[in-house]
Amino acid sequence: MKKFPAFCLGLAMSLVACAQQKDTGIHEPENVNYTVETVVDGLSVPWGMAFLPDGSMLITERSGELIHFRNGEKININNVPEVYARGQGGFMDIKLHPGYKENGWIYLSYSSPEGEEKGAHTAVIRAKLKGNDLVEKQLLYKATPNTGKSHHFGSRFEFDRDGYLYFSIGERGDRDINPQDITRDGGKIYRLKDDGSIPSDNPFTNKPGAKHAIYSYGHRNPQGMAIHPETGEIWIHEHGPRGGDEINIIKKGANYGWPVITYGINYSGTTITDETEKEGMEQPLYYWVPSIAPSGMAFVTSDIYPDWKNNLLAGSLSFQYLERLVIRDNKVTYREKLLPGIGRVRDVRQGPDGYIYVSVEGKGIVKIVPQQS
Repeated sequence: MKKFPAFCLGLAMSLVACAQQKDTGIHEPENVNYTVETVVDGLSVPWGMAFLPDGSMLITERSGELIHFRNGEKININNVPEVYARGQGGFMDIKLHPGYKENGWIYLSYSSPEGEEKGAHTAVIRAKLKGNDLVEKQLLYKATPNTGKSHHFGSRFEFDRDGYLYFSIGERGDRDINPQDITRDGGKIYRLKDDGSIPSDNPFTNKPGAKHAIYSYGHRNPQGMAIHPETGEIWIHEHGPRGGDEINIIKKGANYGWPVITYGINYSGTTITDETEKEGMEQPLYYWVPSIAPSGMAFVTSDIYPDWKNNLLAGSLSFQYLERLVIRDNKVTYREKLLPGIGRVRDVRQGPDGYIYVSVEGKGIVKIVPQQS
């Protein structure tokens, strides 16, 4: 176990390395060999997007709208669930079932007020789209208890190669209670079967009182999730406090340490802990100091971007750019700033056409188009 004095964590905010892996520093692109095309304009907080087989797009607005963008028109979908749109809460991620063409299932996460307690907590449903209506809604998971706090809901989705659904729920601002307690929701990555049932080999199914859907714990507020194109592992990134945003590879039953260990400090500048590692707790693959406030995550697999193949993309809310990270042997070797000054990047996806799409708060959705050589 390593312990670092409080002043060292303060110096970390000025990029002085007192931790295990130094920040590589971000580079401005030497040659901007792409253009940016607006695909959908006039959006407020486009939290998530999913591409339908016909080339149209479903978009979640945090305020509670589900938009179908088709043939240049934005159509509001009816019969969406009741959303608690307050602070960071609202409509969040959206994901199509891997077998969508056969079964039509769409997965949605949102802050839900359902329950006996006032406030809200993250919920996951699946439903189908029939015309302009959301139908056959099924609640798959609802975190409890509700709280009036308006931050750290999560939430992102991913399916693994075996068809299991992974999703994140933030610790809802109760950092000293939820993340390290597997009997409580929040600060966790969860795994379900596609119908919402619990896989029998989830790590805590035999633990009395545990939330059996939990797959890993000790997280703060994960808002990026993607499957690695080569290994099939589930990768996430999550918000730290002031510094200490992390990239993690999710392991079954693993504890990622929040708030017992962290490379961040309180927003006030005071220390959270002087420990950055501890036995039985995972180290991040990478951490950002200062915090970029990451949201949205995608691996580039398209031949349209040969120089970016297998790179990781992450949006920055704080610094308003898209970050490209080159990773070798699970180490970040290079960081590059894309779309500088574009605005608060909320999500990034590689579309079925191979192009990279980026959702930007207060603007809409743009597409990165490489210039012809």
